[in-house]
Amino acid sequence: MLPPTQRQIVEIDSAPSKPRRFVFVLLDQFTLLSFAAALDCLRLANQMSNKTLYEWRMIGESGDMIACSTGTSFQLDDGLEELHRDDTIVLCGGRAVQNATTKRLLNWLRRESRKGVSVVGLCTASYSMAKAGLLDGRKATIHWENQDSFSEEFEEVELTKSVFTLDGNRMTTAGGTSSIDLFLQIIAGDHGEELANAVADQQIYSSIRTDQDTQRLSVPTRIGVRHPKLSQVIQMMESNIEEPISPSILAKDVGMSTRQLERLFRRYLNRSPKRYYMELRLQKARNLLMQTDMSVINVALACGFASPSHFSKCYRAHYETTPYRERGAHASRLSV
Repeated sequence: MLPPTQRQIVEIDSAPSKPRRFVFVLLDQFTLLSFAAALDCLRLANQMSNKTLYEWRMIGESGDMIACSTGTSFQLDDGLEELHRDDTIVLCGGRAVQNATTKRLLNWLRRESRKGVSVVGLCTASYSMAKAGLLDGRKATIHWENQDSFSEEFEEVELTKSVFTLDGNRMTTAGGTSSIDLFLQIIAGDHGEELANAVADQQIYSSIRTDQDTQRLSVPTRIGVRHPKLSQVIQMMESNIEEPISPSILAKDVGMSTRQLERLFRRYLNRSPKRYYMELRLQKARNLLMQTDMSVINVALACGFASPSHFSKCYRAHYETTPYRERGAHASRLSV
């Protein structure tokens, strides 16, 4: 990368009287990519403007060392300190966010938010924000893998499938590279799109997404098949997990016979519509078992199973273990 003297500096209209400060709160097993992507946007904004527009520090509950999901440890600047009203909290979540969302963290978040501090949640940190009541009646997003459990637990939050959301002074991202999209928007709002675009160029980030973009690939891309009626049926299945729709009705809704639908699934997915639908329901059930405290009975009902015994039988046939054992094994792994 060229030194500042050989690189074009982006002129901004006016420098702030003092830098905007971001306080990164690193939760245990936070996702490194989400954190690093956000931080690098701020670093590059300073570099490309040749001004100190942003400052940051890293804090956490221990005030000492914290490990991310890869096992790499980071030295924190401080514990859960008292902040200024014009600070911006950036909660960095990751694996086992429920365990990392302690009473002490929740009390700190509620106290600081009462000052009017802006709060950003990266990856799964939307869970911590919602648990603290910071997202009640607001829009939010979270990584697609955690959407099922989140929507079950926080009905008062307007959950979206966007890559990021902005609702007043509450911002959330879906994780991964979506931190870049959100922080580019923050930089553009603070100092103009020219600087945000210069930061994106430095990151070789050529397709900037907005809060209108969804986080998951389209159905045709995900399944590797571009057939409009097949995609339509799968979208209907994914939207109706709690009350499954029969293959005959699915076929009728897309203008084909049940036999034609069967042939379509066999040809492109090597399984029947009924089998594919069952796998979708069991996948959601597994997410709920891993990520919530819902009873096995309630998980079964949420995934369209009329009885716990039928649910357990189907689950065991697919995953070669029972729902109870799956949850117990998951809890043991998290405690290690």
